Amino acid sequence: MAGYLIRRLLQFVVTAAIASVIVFLLMQVLPGNAAQVALGTNATPEAVAQLERTYGLDRPLPVQYLDWISGVLTGDFGTSYVTRAPITPVIADSIQVTLIIVIASMAVALLIAVPLGSLAAVFQKRTLGTAISAASQVGIAVPNFLAAIILIMIFSLGLGWFPSSGWAAPIEGFGRFLARLALPVLALALVQAAILTRYVRSAVLEVMREDFLRTARAKGLTKPQALVRHGLRNAAIPVVTVAGIQLATMLIGAVVIEQVFVIPGMGSELVRAVANRDLVTVQGIVMVLVVLVLLLNLIVDLLYTVLDPRVRRAA
Repeated sequence: MAGYLIRRLLQFVVTAAIASVIVFLLMQVLPGNAAQVALGTNATPEAVAQLERTYGLDRPLPVQYLDWISGVLTGDFGTSYVTRAPITPVIADSIQVTLIIVIASMAVALLIAVPLGSLAAVFQKRTLGTAISAASQVGIAVPNFLAAIILIMIFSLGLGWFPSSGWAAPIEGFGRFLARLALPVLALALVQAAILTRYVRSAVLEVMREDFLRTARAKGLTKPQALVRHGLRNAAIPVVTVAGIQLATMLIGAVVIEQVFVIPGMGSELVRAVANRDLVTVQGIVMVLVVLVLLLNLIVDLLYTVLDPRVRRAA
């Protein structure tokens, strides 16, 4: 088990290192001069050259990369060429907001999808199962931004239960924080819940056909009892895989949601940096998102060893 963990950690480190090189090079091949963009079109060549010397943009690319990645490893993402402000505080503040929204959305999505998907499997040939399957198909077809707009129209403009935009930190009042968190979380969670419901249904149906579940039924357990005691853990393995992928997707989907609800998260900062052509900020945010996705994949792999003894023994 320790060897498996070490191998997965090494894979994580190597993949993150390769990703950092790719992210850095992609920022370099973009057309235009970063110093010229930061100073404006009327800047003199002398001013542009001075800014390049100040931020080390005139040095060889390998030296620039090593300087940047060494700073990233110590928590220093550099200084913005546009705002002349440190990037680390911006990323630190915005990532907290995005992670709160994404994690809360996934929790809500699983709370909806697991019971509904299980019911759809148990009652697959009845009205309830058919209705859940049909509703999940409709939910899959609805994009996140459309779900956000519908929720705003109903619960904010129509009923007035929640504010339509803005953000409040928990320290500003937990009730205010929850009020501004509710609609963004629902907008992300409902679509993901529809997708996960389909996978939960398929996984539970497959488990229900297994011999060990029939044996549990033969010992006197009802179908729901046998499913809860022996089936859900086995059905969880493919669902965890999909949930990990969907969690990574939600990090990207949060970009749109944050724009709709005017939330100062990673997505809003990324859009702002792209609009201002603040490439070093874009570079830092993209690198953080890449590392988060890789970390999610690592966590999913480790969860396999918890859920499935066969994987644990093989590891």
